Amino acid sequence: MDRLWDMGEIKRIMESSGFTFSKALGQNFLINPSVCPKMAELCGADENTGVIEVGPGIGVLTNELCKVAKKVVAIELDERLPAILGKTLADHDNVKVISGDVMKIDLHKLIEDEFQGMDVVVCANLPYYITSPVIMKLLEEKLPIKALTVMVQKEAADRLCAQMGTRECGAVTAAVRYYSEPKLLFKVSAGSFVPAPKVDSAVIRMDVDKKPALEIKDEKLFFRVVRGAFSQRRKTVANSLSSMLSIDKQTVNSAIVKAGVNPQARPEAMTLEEFAALSNALLEEMQ
Repeated sequence: MDRLWDMGEIKRIMESSGFTFSKALGQNFLINPSVCPKMAELCGADENTGVIEVGPGIGVLTNELCKVAKKVVAIELDERLPAILGKTLADHDNVKVISGDVMKIDLHKLIEDEFQGMDVVVCANLPYYITSPVIMKLLEEKLPIKALTVMVQKEAADRLCAQMGTRECGAVTAAVRYYSEPKLLFKVSAGSFVPAPKVDSAVIRMDVDKKPALEIKDEKLFFRVVRGAFSQRRKTVANSLSSMLSIDKQTVNSAIVKAGVNPQARPEAMTLEEFAALSNALLEEMQ
């Protein structure tokens, strides 16, 4: 079913099914006809690719993904929507809708069961309230996916795609760049949705198979260092780590010297490679 972006079609679907928007689930449905075809085109899917979609809504993006991918599996939390999706996606035989919470689903098993022999990508219009948790789950679980393309709040997109060593970067920037190579694809105005949110959005793509080559001896410590440094970003890294990780300052300072990091550096001035070197040096100093 095309024209799922049309306001008249949306109203007809809602009225016929008794559906109302849920603020708690952050539901904003797209009414801009150009956005979803563009997302489907740029997400890396083709006739040999499987796509995982998170939060399909009434199927606007799903419909476009079905046109370009071999198979689409859409995960929907709202139990009212699978019945509607059964109607709006009736023209496609390469889609499966799973009712559930993506944060609780075993995605490794889902990929193994649904996409054998296929490359896999993720493409989703994510609710603002759960953007970072979903992205980090998809990346941290080290799923066999090639790319993750998502629409998020513009401010979040800027932070996720920021370059390390700039004022816009943060702990989530470092995490995303550790697992992938992110880039901003295009912006989406607030007027592209109903109900219209108060902020603009943007579509970003994270290429998981192009992540930077880093030698990290203890991944958990690396992320503790990153989070600890950015938790007090106005302080120098030495002061932040000593305070947040409960490590004596002499040990932290010795690690900083060994890693070749500026002792007066603040976290936003550090590169990913410097964070890696610092966590490795700190591991040696703590042993």
